[in-house]
Amino acid sequence: MTTSFDWSLPRGTLVRGKWKQGAYRVERPLGEGANGKVFLVERQRYLYALKIGADAVDLQSEVNVLQSIAKQKQKQGKSGAFLVDVDDYQASDGKDYPFYVMRYIKGMTLGDYLQRQGKEWFPVVGYHLLGKLAELHEAGWAFGDLKVENVIVADYGRPELVDYGGATAFGKGVRQFTEIYDRGYWNAGSRTANADYDLFSFAVLCVQLHEGRRLAQLTAGLIPQMRTHEELAKLAATSPQLRPFSGWLRKALYGEFGSAREAAASWHQLMRRPGRQRSDAAAPAPGWMKGLFALSAVVLAMTVYWLLRSGL
Repeated sequence: MTTSFDWSLPRGTLVRGKWKQGAYRVERPLGEGANGKVFLVERQRYLYALKIGADAVDLQSEVNVLQSIAKQKQKQGKSGAFLVDVDDYQASDGKDYPFYVMRYIKGMTLGDYLQRQGKEWFPVVGYHLLGKLAELHEAGWAFGDLKVENVIVADYGRPELVDYGGATAFGKGVRQFTEIYDRGYWNAGSRTANADYDLFSFAVLCVQLHEGRRLAQLTAGLIPQMRTHEELAKLAATSPQLRPFSGWLRKALYGEFGSAREAAASWHQLMRRPGRQRSDAAAPAPGWMKGLFALSAVVLAMTVYWLLRSGL
């Protein structure tokens, strides 16, 4: 899907809000969605992500989602609001363009993160990602366009959802989606926004990450009428990496979880199974764990040295 909003903001451009007068200096582009572009910006030495577009209605829908999440967190006594500012920018062409500002998540896409850190991190990232979906669902929204590119992972496997252009209120038709992750594409249900829709996409995301080549072959070899969630479930069941989660994936593909919270709890139980723990023990230790062990060894050595020196 492309956007008609095709102009860019060169580095150093000062985006000043027309109404609130907040000023943000553009550093570089971060990405482009169906309804706007995202830039890394700086204000008072803090970095933010600024999304700007041509359609105020489209962007306002995303703002509504982020505000709903913030209110939900406040009710639960949690902090960490994602939305920072909302305003209009009067560009050099004389037109006003709506924008909103978010916290900047420093990290990498889910696919890049697992490629760099190792697939053994996926169960942890997946569990926290399910938690993010649960927060969104409890505020009354489905994410809609859940895919690898829309998940950014920071240090220690902490994921964040980005690009809320597909977020849709429960009960309405999903605004944006990517075919391969779409429940309707697989003849597995409607495109009505609900928790099941996102959990289906999450299951496909798991298959995409671990069996991307086989998934591409599957979609290429099936006519539209033959695409079913059963084919996806079979693929997951025959994958060595996905086999421990194949039962969970089948339930997600068939819409058998009551909520994302329930799905996350079930995922967590699988992570704690004795067989899973033995598998993890045989896997290489994550890089951060190796670094922590090395630092602890240095501290221990220095402590012993000073204790011996003090005793002399």
